[in-house]
Amino acid sequence: MGVLFAFAMQGSFSFAQQRPNILLVMTDDQGIGDLGINGNPVLKTPNIDKFARESTQLRQFIVNFNCSPTRASLLTGRDSYRTGVVGVTESDHLMKASEVTIAQILANEGYRTGIFGKWHLGDNYPMRPTDKGFQESLVHKGGGIGQGAGPAGNSYYDPVLEHNNVSEKYKGYCDDIFTNAALEFMSEKNNKPFFAYLATNLPHFPLDVDKERADPYRKLGEHELNARTFGMIANVDYNFGRLMRALTDLGIADNTIVIFMSDNGPRTKRSKNDLYPDRYVMNLRGTKTSVYENGIRVPFFIRWPGKFKENKKIDNLSAHIDVLPTLIDAVQAKLPAKLKIDGISLMPLLTGQTDRLPAREIFLQGHTGPDPVKYIHFAVRSQKYKLLSPHDNPYGPISPLTPAEQNRAIAVLELYDIENDPSEISNIAKQNPEIVASLLAKYERWFDQVMTDRGPDPPQKIHMGTQFQPVVHLSRFDWGGPGAYKQGNKLGYWYVTSQPGAYKISVTHQKAVPGTTLYIRYNGEDVKKEITTGMSETVVDRVNFKEGNGKLEIFLTSAGINSGPLFVEVEKLN
Repeated sequence: MGVLFAFAMQGSFSFAQQRPNILLVMTDDQGIGDLGINGNPVLKTPNIDKFARESTQLRQFIVNFNCSPTRASLLTGRDSYRTGVVGVTESDHLMKASEVTIAQILANEGYRTGIFGKWHLGDNYPMRPTDKGFQESLVHKGGGIGQGAGPAGNSYYDPVLEHNNVSEKYKGYCDDIFTNAALEFMSEKNNKPFFAYLATNLPHFPLDVDKERADPYRKLGEHELNARTFGMIANVDYNFGRLMRALTDLGIADNTIVIFMSDNGPRTKRSKNDLYPDRYVMNLRGTKTSVYENGIRVPFFIRWPGKFKENKKIDNLSAHIDVLPTLIDAVQAKLPAKLKIDGISLMPLLTGQTDRLPAREIFLQGHTGPDPVKYIHFAVRSQKYKLLSPHDNPYGPISPLTPAEQNRAIAVLELYDIENDPSEISNIAKQNPEIVASLLAKYERWFDQVMTDRGPDPPQKIHMGTQFQPVVHLSRFDWGGPGAYKQGNKLGYWYVTSQPGAYKISVTHQKAVPGTTLYIRYNGEDVKKEITTGMSETVVDRVNFKEGNGKLEIFLTSAGINSGPLFVEVEKLN
């Protein structure tokens, strides 16, 4: 079906005058098999299981195979490549400032909007949650607590978090802190409906969890890493139960749409050198970062008492891009007139107006590096068939293919009959060349269209010197350059745009050895400063930048070897 949908409100549903609240809960790296209700023989998730039985369950719900692309699509209703988000680090996760999120739409419709947990679409203006429609924001930086986005030494316990763009130290366990903030937001006395987005960072690595959560699974003989993972999911389940009880206690359960889902498949064994053991996956193939089913199929439960049927199971193909149009339809809001989205409203399906939506395809692709590469690491998923390009290392940088390499990539494409072979055991590509050709042609059209929408000048640039963020915080997590962060390279740069004027630059780096020099280069400006031996912080009091765009390079040189800083603060003076 058409790759691009222009969604117009039809006003076809007549519900109560009071618009419903929305609570969207999304976990991080929780696979479809990581729930008791889906048959996990070990893991106990009583609160989520109870909720699932009270909900409509979408059992063929597709997302991207890793964090940022799913989040971008979820919030915009658009394929992630259109939004500029093609990966999870190295500037590949920075969402275009022009993208319109569901929070912006709902805020314009009078909703209170709040996010709690993981954002992972950019930590600086104009990409922060508060820049994209969220009025209340409590999030961690980067893709996870303890990662290179900082602050240094941050952990799941007593973390430093960003509350409305201000770094604050909190007491307690991260999942509990985020849930407490969401509960406080939902409980606020206000005549406005709310949109609360609780995007917990559990059970994402590192596997830090209270002993009492993991011990029951250790006693069952589970591998230590599985025991910790299950303990983290148990913590999520506990807090989800708190949320459901709060809705009842507040008297708003019947007028609140609640969604529970995950962002991608589980992080399980990805190579022979990975010690993380496999776990129950409902006989599906693949893992997080994989285009096979266990990488992209996730649990999705949606409840709206009196509007959607309880314990109804729907096998119609649906996806992350459908969440925005479905919720906008449900609350009878309006999309901006010129906004084009890829998703469709699932309301006719959820309300029983139809048993089957029109045939369509879901397109997924992802990579690491400055430019997407056609024919590599993609999937086209229809209700019955799935065409995919297997790729062993999606995090490795990929260079554009030569014509001969393109032919080889096309020759190894795999085709599966998902309805009859959900485990993707029998590759039927050679027996069905006409189906391969049809799906491949649709993929090629899609790729060309999203690349056009992505624009000629990706990625989204960090803005320096604006009144919206006088001090910009830069980390290695947002470095540009192939493999700069993910592959452990020591050098990178930041894609920035600057207002003209004087700036103060504070650099945190490894302790300087004798003869260490700091360099700052940007748009013709070249600053050099000798660093005192033993120092780990260096301040350049004044650097003049012109108005413009470019690569901001900041690095240290010692004995002919260059290395990058740990963190940089860029402050506009006056």
